[in-house]
Amino acid sequence: MKRWGLHRPSPALLIACIALFVALGGTVVAATKKIDGHTIRVKSLPGNRLAVGSVPGNRLQPGTISGANLVPDTVKGEQIDAGSLGQVPSAARAEYADTARRAQTAIAAEHASDATTINGRAVGCVEGTREFAGACWDLRPSGTAVNATEAAAACAGVGGQLPNGLELMMFDELPGIQIAVEGEWLNEVWVSSENVYTVYIYTPEHRFHARLPTEPHHFRCVTPLIG
Repeated sequence: MKRWGLHRPSPALLIACIALFVALGGTVVAATKKIDGHTIRVKSLPGNRLAVGSVPGNRLQPGTISGANLVPDTVKGEQIDAGSLGQVPSAARAEYADTARRAQTAIAAEHASDATTINGRAVGCVEGTREFAGACWDLRPSGTAVNATEAAAACAGVGGQLPNGLELMMFDELPGIQIAVEGEWLNEVWVSSENVYTVYIYTPEHRFHARLPTEPHHFRCVTPLIG
């Protein structure tokens, strides 16, 4: 009867078995061990090994990505907090310039209200006149009646002129103003021919009449505020 016995395994078989056990053991370890961010060494994982969108923005430490590392046009204006931006130099200069302009205007206005002269010329109405329609008007008509040419020359001598008809009518509405009984010369002429003309007067009855320039009438002058 033939007997079966146990044979010693060959060295090659032993090595193959050991390799199998080691491989199976590593797989089990890898399957059971959890790998997270703490397991990865610093700078051991390059950026090109990360999937796009796998790292959210709130996981990045502020200041870790500089503007030089951003692709041009990737950040739009609506994504920037305007309150986080400082004032640009040109805007600051414009603000300062506008403030200076307003200040200079205010100072000039204050000085103008207190001034009595501008460029050496008197400002305001002298005694016996009243400010009206942007000029100084005589409160009373002249004491002497003269012809139209003399009346115009007298007003021109003080830097003024005879009044306009409608303006004298409005001035007559002010309290205390009285028109000369026979009327007052106006700075209005009616030319009927090359050598013949008449000059209008204004009467207390609020009427306008054309008179020969040689007739005598009273007058009042209108002079500028700046004399």
